[in-house]
Amino acid sequence: MVAVRFRGRGPTRRAGRRSAPRLWRVLMFLDALLVGMTGRLEVTGDLPVRLRDRPVLLAANHIGNFDVFVLVAACRRIGVAPRFLATGGLFDTPVIGWGLRTSGHIRVDRGRDSITQAFGAAVDALRSGTPLLAYPEGRISHDPGLWPERGKTGVARMALAADVPVVPVSQWGAHEAAWWGTAVVTCWADFRPVLLSWLRAVRARPVFRVHFGPPVNLGELSPQRLGDAARARDAIMQAITDGLVPLRAGEPDLPRYHDPTRPTDRPSPWRPGG
Repeated sequence: MVAVRFRGRGPTRRAGRRSAPRLWRVLMFLDALLVGMTGRLEVTGDLPVRLRDRPVLLAANHIGNFDVFVLVAACRRIGVAPRFLATGGLFDTPVIGWGLRTSGHIRVDRGRDSITQAFGAAVDALRSGTPLLAYPEGRISHDPGLWPERGKTGVARMALAADVPVVPVSQWGAHEAAWWGTAVVTCWADFRPVLLSWLRAVRARPVFRVHFGPPVNLGELSPQRLGDAARARDAIMQAITDGLVPLRAGEPDLPRYHDPTRPTDRPSPWRPGG
């Protein structure tokens, strides 16, 4: 892996930054302040120059509640302003929902019709030149070692349908910023463990490592050919895992940081040597 570390203002060419809604650019700035207050961000790799003026799909592993903030800060560091797929419940909250809608993010609800609509919106966004950030796993990993889950084919099908390159994004460390907590927050008691773990992270200042890998080769795959979506999914997940290995070199098995609230009932098929 070629590791390129970014400090200061970063690249001058920006993918989607100029066309991003003003509110989203402001929120990305505030996000960078939050991440900087919580821990230390290290970014390696980059988005290739040839992709900076083209639509691109960024596919990342999902390791915790805080990792979306880390990913957004890392994207800002390299000059990219992606939209992302977000669960429908977030869009229904009074303030956050307004911010997501105004910033141009894409809502995903459960149910066949809603998923189909979100898929179409994501493909249209990619075809229009908007960088898109998505989690192929669809949820925080349940693997005991926090290696990526198998992943779903949705992100792969989006990339094939829109005919856009996929850049794997591997991350490690954001799981130390906040506990998993509960699947659904219904009251203060559900949110309290997440907040307390975040306050502990502010004191401990964990390192958040994010790596942008080389584009995944999907050139021989077709959205119409049976089985190609699964093959694309596997190639994307393998690329994310390959980028993750050096980020957690000192933690090849179990994470040093223990989150007692995170489920560990789904072994990863991508675990190296597994």
